[in-house]
Amino acid sequence: MNNPKLSFYYNECENFESFLNNHNLELKSFHPYLEEAFFEMVLNGGKRFRPKLFLASLCALVDKKHYLTKQTEYFKIALSIECLHTYSLIHDDLPCMDNASLRRNHPTLHAKYNETTAVLIGDALNTYAFELLSSSLLESPIIVELVKILSTNGGIKGMVLGQAIDCYFENTPLNLEQLTFLHKHKTAKLISASLIMGLVASGIKDTELLKWLSAFGLKVGLCFQVLDDIIDVTQNEEESGKTTHLDSAKNSFVNLLGLDKANHYANTLKTEILNDLNSLEFSHTLLKENLQELLNAWLKGEK
Repeated sequence: MNNPKLSFYYNECENFESFLNNHNLELKSFHPYLEEAFFEMVLNGGKRFRPKLFLASLCALVDKKHYLTKQTEYFKIALSIECLHTYSLIHDDLPCMDNASLRRNHPTLHAKYNETTAVLIGDALNTYAFELLSSSLLESPIIVELVKILSTNGGIKGMVLGQAIDCYFENTPLNLEQLTFLHKHKTAKLISASLIMGLVASGIKDTELLKWLSAFGLKVGLCFQVLDDIIDVTQNEEESGKTTHLDSAKNSFVNLLGLDKANHYANTLKTEILNDLNSLEFSHTLLKENLQELLNAWLKGEK
Protein backbone atom coordinates (compact mmCIF):
# COMPACT_ATOMS: atom_id res chain seq x y z
CA MET A 1 0.00 0.00 0.00
CA ASN A 2 1.86 3.13 -1.23
CA ASN A 3 -0.21 5.88 0.36
CA PRO A 4 0.97 6.30 4.00
CA LYS A 5 -2.33 7.94 4.95
CA LEU A 6 -4.23 4.97 3.56
CA SER A 7 -1.90 2.69 5.52
CA PHE A 8 -2.82 4.68 8.62
CA TYR A 9 -6.50 3.90 8.06
CA TYR A 10 -5.82 0.19 7.74
CA ASN A 11 -3.58 0.22 10.79
CA GLU A 12 -6.44 1.78 12.70
CA CYS A 13 -8.81 -0.97 11.53
CA GLU A 14 -6.35 -3.49 12.97
CA ASN A 15 -5.91 -1.42 16.13
CA PHE A 16 -9.68 -1.33 16.56
CA GLU A 17 -9.78 -5.12 16.38
CA SER A 18 -7.19 -5.26 19.17
CA PHE A 19 -9.20 -2.74 21.18
CA LEU A 20 -12.31 -4.87 20.75
CA ASN A 21 -10.56 -8.10 21.74
CA ASN A 22 -9.11 -6.48 24.86
CA HIS A 23 -12.25 -4.61 25.87
CA ASN A 24 -13.18 -5.46 29.45
CA LEU A 25 -16.82 -5.27 30.44
CA GLU A 26 -16.00 -5.73 34.14
CA LEU A 27 -19.35 -7.30 34.88
CA LYS A 28 -19.42 -8.38 38.52
CA SER A 29 -22.03 -11.06 38.99
CA PHE A 30 -22.49 -14.65 40.08
CA HIS A 31 -24.27 -15.52 36.82
CA PRO A 32 -22.35 -18.52 35.43
CA TYR A 33 -21.94 -17.36 31.81
CA LEU A 34 -23.62 -13.99 31.17
CA GLU A 35 -20.37 -12.03 30.76
CA GLU A 36 -18.95 -14.66 28.41
CA ALA A 37 -22.14 -14.67 26.35
CA PHE A 38 -22.25 -10.86 26.23
CA PHE A 39 -19.25 -10.45 23.94
CA GLU A 40 -19.31 -13.90 22.38
CA MET A 41 -21.10 -12.87 19.19
CA VAL A 42 -19.14 -9.62 18.92
CA LEU A 43 -15.82 -11.46 19.13
CA ASN A 44 -16.81 -14.39 16.90
CA GLY A 45 -15.41 -12.92 13.71
CA GLY A 46 -17.42 -10.78 11.35
CA LYS A 47 -16.15 -8.31 8.78
CA ARG A 48 -16.47 -5.24 11.08
CA PHE A 49 -17.88 -3.61 7.96
CA ARG A 50 -19.77 -0.86 9.77
CA PRO A 51 -16.95 0.16 12.15
CA LYS A 52 -14.57 0.16 9.18
CA LEU A 53 -16.92 2.50 7.29
CA PHE A 54 -16.94 4.78 10.33
CA LEU A 55 -13.13 4.74 10.47
CA ALA A 56 -12.87 5.22 6.70
CA SER A 57 -14.63 8.58 6.84
CA LEU A 58 -13.13 9.63 10.19
CA CYS A 59 -9.50 8.86 9.28
CA ALA A 60 -9.89 10.74 6.01
CA LEU A 61 -11.19 13.87 7.72
CA VAL A 62 -9.17 14.16 10.94
CA ASP A 63 -5.52 15.14 11.25
CA LYS A 64 -3.45 12.12 12.35
CA LYS A 65 -1.98 13.81 15.43
CA HIS A 66 -5.40 14.99 16.56
CA TYR A 67 -6.85 11.55 15.88
CA LEU A 68 -4.27 9.77 18.02
CA THR A 69 -5.05 11.96 21.03
CA LYS A 70 -8.66 10.71 20.89
CA GLN A 71 -8.14 7.22 19.52
CA THR A 72 -9.80 5.44 22.46
CA GLU A 73 -12.85 7.70 22.24
CA TYR A 74 -13.16 7.04 18.52
CA PHE A 75 -12.87 3.29 19.09
CA LYS A 76 -15.71 3.49 21.62
CA ILE A 77 -17.89 4.93 18.86
CA ALA A 78 -16.84 2.22 16.42
CA LEU A 79 -17.60 -0.42 19.05
CA SER A 80 -21.01 1.11 19.75
CA ILE A 81 -21.91 0.62 16.08
CA GLU A 82 -20.71 -2.99 16.15
CA CYS A 83 -22.65 -3.67 19.37
CA LEU A 84 -25.89 -2.34 17.90
CA HIS A 85 -25.38 -4.34 14.72
CA THR A 86 -24.60 -7.52 16.69
CA TYR A 87 -27.69 -7.15 18.86
CA SER A 88 -29.77 -7.04 15.66
CA LEU A 89 -28.16 -10.27 14.43
CA ILE A 90 -28.83 -12.06 17.72
CA HIS A 91 -32.50 -11.08 17.67
CA ASP A 92 -32.79 -11.80 13.93
CA ASP A 93 -31.58 -15.36 14.55
CA LEU A 94 -34.18 -16.07 17.27
CA PRO A 95 -36.80 -18.82 16.76
CA CYS A 96 -39.55 -16.18 16.54
CA MET A 97 -37.76 -14.58 13.56
CA ASP A 98 -35.32 -16.54 11.34
CA ASN A 99 -34.69 -19.45 13.72
CA ALA A 100 -31.05 -19.71 12.60
CA SER A 101 -28.61 -22.01 14.38
CA LEU A 102 -25.32 -20.75 12.90
CA ARG A 103 -23.79 -17.29 12.66
CA ARG A 104 -20.16 -16.38 11.86
CA ASN A 105 -19.29 -20.09 11.87
CA HIS A 106 -20.43 -20.41 15.49
CA PRO A 107 -23.69 -21.58 17.08
CA THR A 108 -26.15 -18.74 17.60
CA LEU A 109 -26.68 -17.72 21.22
CA HIS A 110 -30.13 -19.25 21.55
CA ALA A 111 -28.77 -22.51 20.11
CA LYS A 112 -25.76 -22.58 22.44
CA TYR A 113 -27.44 -21.31 25.60
CA ASN A 114 -31.18 -20.67 25.42
CA GLU A 115 -33.67 -18.21 23.99
CA THR A 116 -33.88 -16.16 27.19
CA THR A 117 -30.13 -15.58 27.21
CA ALA A 118 -30.14 -14.57 23.55
CA VAL A 119 -32.93 -12.02 24.07
CA LEU A 120 -31.22 -10.53 27.11
CA ILE A 121 -27.78 -10.36 25.49
CA GLY A 122 -29.34 -8.63 22.48
CA ASP A 123 -31.02 -6.15 24.82
CA ALA A 124 -27.74 -5.63 26.68
CA LEU A 125 -25.73 -4.97 23.52
CA ASN A 126 -28.36 -2.52 22.30
CA THR A 127 -28.16 -0.46 25.48
CA TYR A 128 -24.39 -0.89 25.87
CA ALA A 129 -23.94 0.83 22.51
CA PHE A 130 -25.37 4.00 24.02
CA GLU A 131 -23.44 3.57 27.27
CA LEU A 132 -20.28 3.61 25.15
CA LEU A 133 -21.37 6.73 23.27
CA SER A 134 -22.46 8.61 26.38
CA SER A 135 -19.20 7.80 28.20
CA SER A 136 -17.07 9.21 25.37
CA LEU A 137 -14.89 12.22 26.20
CA LEU A 138 -15.64 13.96 22.90
CA GLU A 139 -17.41 17.32 22.98
CA SER A 140 -20.99 17.08 24.28
CA PRO A 141 -22.71 18.37 21.10
CA ILE A 142 -20.88 15.71 19.08
CA ILE A 143 -21.91 12.95 21.49
CA VAL A 144 -25.55 14.07 21.40
CA GLU A 145 -25.54 14.04 17.60
CA LEU A 146 -23.92 10.59 17.50
CA VAL A 147 -26.55 9.21 19.88
CA LYS A 148 -29.27 10.72 17.71
CA ILE A 149 -27.88 9.23 14.49
CA LEU A 150 -27.38 5.74 15.90
CA SER A 151 -30.73 5.60 17.71
CA THR A 152 -32.68 6.97 14.74
CA ASN A 153 -31.16 4.66 12.15
CA GLY A 154 -31.05 1.63 14.44
CA GLY A 155 -34.49 2.15 15.96
CA ILE A 156 -38.14 2.48 14.98
CA LYS A 157 -37.38 4.87 12.09
CA GLY A 158 -34.68 2.59 10.73
CA MET A 159 -33.60 -0.98 11.37
CA VAL A 160 -36.46 -1.95 13.67
CA LEU A 161 -39.05 -0.69 11.19
CA GLY A 162 -37.45 -2.72 8.41
CA GLN A 163 -37.34 -5.84 10.56
CA ALA A 164 -40.98 -5.40 11.57
CA ILE A 165 -42.06 -5.16 7.92
CA ASP A 166 -39.89 -8.16 7.04
CA CYS A 167 -41.49 -10.32 9.73
CA TYR A 168 -45.08 -9.14 9.24
CA PHE A 169 -45.09 -9.65 5.47
CA GLU A 170 -43.45 -13.06 5.48
CA ASN A 171 -45.42 -15.24 3.02
CA THR A 172 -46.93 -12.04 1.53
CA PRO A 173 -45.06 -10.94 -1.63
CA LEU A 174 -44.01 -7.28 -1.79
CA ASN A 175 -43.31 -5.29 -4.94
CA LEU A 176 -39.85 -3.87 -5.71
CA GLU A 177 -40.62 -0.45 -4.23
CA GLN A 178 -41.85 -2.02 -0.99
CA LEU A 179 -38.92 -4.45 -0.84
CA THR A 180 -36.46 -1.60 -1.35
CA PHE A 181 -38.15 0.36 1.46
CA LEU A 182 -37.88 -2.68 3.72
CA HIS A 183 -34.17 -3.22 3.17
CA LYS A 184 -33.22 0.45 3.14
CA HIS A 185 -34.53 0.52 6.69
CA LYS A 186 -33.51 -2.93 7.89
CA THR A 187 -29.97 -2.92 6.46
CA ALA A 188 -28.94 0.22 4.61
CA LYS A 189 -29.71 2.91 7.17
CA LEU A 190 -27.22 1.61 9.75
CA ILE A 191 -24.55 1.31 7.06
CA SER A 192 -25.25 4.89 6.00
CA ALA A 193 -25.22 6.01 9.64
CA SER A 194 -21.75 4.51 10.12
CA LEU A 195 -20.32 6.79 7.44
CA ILE A 196 -22.17 9.84 8.73
CA MET A 197 -20.97 9.21 12.29
CA GLY A 198 -17.38 9.41 11.03
CA LEU A 199 -18.06 12.89 9.69
CA VAL A 200 -19.83 13.99 12.88
CA ALA A 201 -17.08 12.60 15.13
CA SER A 202 -14.50 14.57 13.14
CA GLY A 203 -16.19 17.80 14.21
CA ILE A 204 -16.31 19.01 10.60
CA LYS A 205 -19.57 20.56 9.41
CA ASP A 206 -20.00 19.93 5.68
CA THR A 207 -23.61 19.77 4.49
CA GLU A 208 -22.75 18.58 0.98
CA LEU A 209 -20.49 15.81 2.22
CA LEU A 210 -23.16 14.78 4.72
CA LYS A 211 -25.69 14.41 1.89
CA TRP A 212 -23.20 12.46 -0.22
CA LEU A 213 -22.28 10.06 2.60
CA SER A 214 -25.95 9.49 3.43
CA ALA A 215 -26.95 8.65 -0.16
CA PHE A 216 -23.79 6.65 -0.81
CA GLY A 217 -24.25 4.62 2.37
CA LEU A 218 -27.84 3.76 1.47
CA LYS A 219 -26.72 2.50 -1.94
CA VAL A 220 -23.93 0.42 -0.39
CA GLY A 221 -26.41 -0.98 2.12
CA LEU A 222 -28.88 -1.94 -0.58
CA CYS A 223 -26.14 -3.68 -2.56
CA PHE A 224 -25.06 -5.42 0.64
CA GLN A 225 -28.58 -6.81 1.06
CA VAL A 226 -28.96 -7.97 -2.55
CA LEU A 227 -25.66 -9.85 -2.29
CA ASP A 228 -26.75 -11.34 1.04
CA ASP A 229 -29.96 -12.59 -0.56
CA ILE A 230 -27.89 -14.18 -3.32
CA ILE A 231 -25.61 -15.85 -0.76
CA ASP A 232 -28.66 -17.37 0.94
CA VAL A 233 -29.53 -19.41 -2.14
CA THR A 234 -26.07 -20.04 -3.63
CA GLN A 235 -23.88 -20.95 -0.64
CA ASN A 236 -24.01 -23.60 2.05
CA GLU A 237 -23.37 -23.06 5.77
CA GLU A 238 -19.67 -23.86 5.48
CA GLU A 239 -19.16 -21.29 2.73
CA SER A 240 -21.24 -18.50 4.27
CA GLY A 241 -20.57 -19.14 7.96
CA LYS A 242 -24.26 -18.88 8.79
CA THR A 243 -27.52 -20.75 8.35
CA THR A 244 -28.62 -20.42 4.71
CA HIS A 245 -31.72 -21.25 2.64
CA LEU A 246 -33.92 -19.44 5.15
CA ASP A 247 -35.48 -16.98 2.71
CA SER A 248 -37.86 -19.24 0.77
CA ALA A 249 -40.92 -17.66 2.42
CA LYS A 250 -39.41 -14.21 2.90
CA ASN A 251 -39.31 -11.12 0.74
CA SER A 252 -35.88 -11.22 -0.85
CA PHE A 253 -34.49 -9.77 -4.07
CA VAL A 254 -33.86 -13.30 -5.37
CA ASN A 255 -37.45 -14.37 -4.68
CA LEU A 256 -38.82 -11.26 -6.36
CA LEU A 257 -36.46 -10.91 -9.33
CA GLY A 258 -35.04 -14.40 -9.76
CA LEU A 259 -31.35 -15.23 -9.31
CA ASP A 260 -30.14 -13.95 -12.69
CA LYS A 261 -31.88 -10.59 -12.39
CA ALA A 262 -30.81 -10.25 -8.75
CA ASN A 263 -27.19 -10.76 -9.84
CA HIS A 264 -27.67 -8.17 -12.58
CA TYR A 265 -29.15 -5.72 -10.06
CA ALA A 266 -26.23 -6.29 -7.69
CA ASN A 267 -23.75 -5.64 -10.51
CA THR A 268 -25.62 -2.47 -11.47
CA LEU A 269 -25.42 -1.23 -7.88
CA LYS A 270 -21.69 -2.07 -7.72
CA THR A 271 -21.07 -0.02 -10.85
CA GLU A 272 -23.07 2.91 -9.47
CA ILE A 273 -21.15 2.74 -6.18
CA LEU A 274 -17.77 2.88 -7.93
CA ASN A 275 -19.00 5.71 -10.18
CA ASP A 276 -20.20 7.64 -7.13
CA LEU A 277 -16.75 7.24 -5.56
CA ASN A 278 -15.08 8.53 -8.71
CA SER A 279 -17.35 11.58 -8.62
CA LEU A 280 -15.95 12.71 -5.25
CA GLU A 281 -14.19 16.06 -5.36
CA PHE A 282 -10.39 16.22 -5.31
CA SER A 283 -10.49 17.59 -1.76
CA HIS A 284 -11.88 14.24 -0.61
CA THR A 285 -9.29 12.05 -2.34
CA LEU A 286 -8.32 10.25 0.88
CA LEU A 287 -11.96 9.46 1.69
CA LYS A 288 -12.33 8.08 -1.82
CA GLU A 289 -9.21 5.92 -1.44
CA ASN A 290 -10.22 4.61 1.99
CA LEU A 291 -13.66 3.62 0.75
CA GLN A 292 -12.35 2.12 -2.49
CA GLU A 293 -9.98 -0.18 -0.62
CA LEU A 294 -12.63 -1.23 1.89
CA LEU A 295 -15.35 -1.80 -0.69
CA ASN A 296 -13.07 -3.61 -3.13
CA ALA A 297 -12.11 -6.04 -0.35
CA TRP A 298 -15.78 -6.47 0.62
CA LEU A 299 -16.94 -7.10 -2.94
CA LYS A 300 -14.22 -9.73 -3.32
CA GLY A 301 -15.47 -11.44 -0.17
CA GLU A 302 -12.40 -10.58 1.91
CA LYS A 303 -12.40 -9.56 5.54
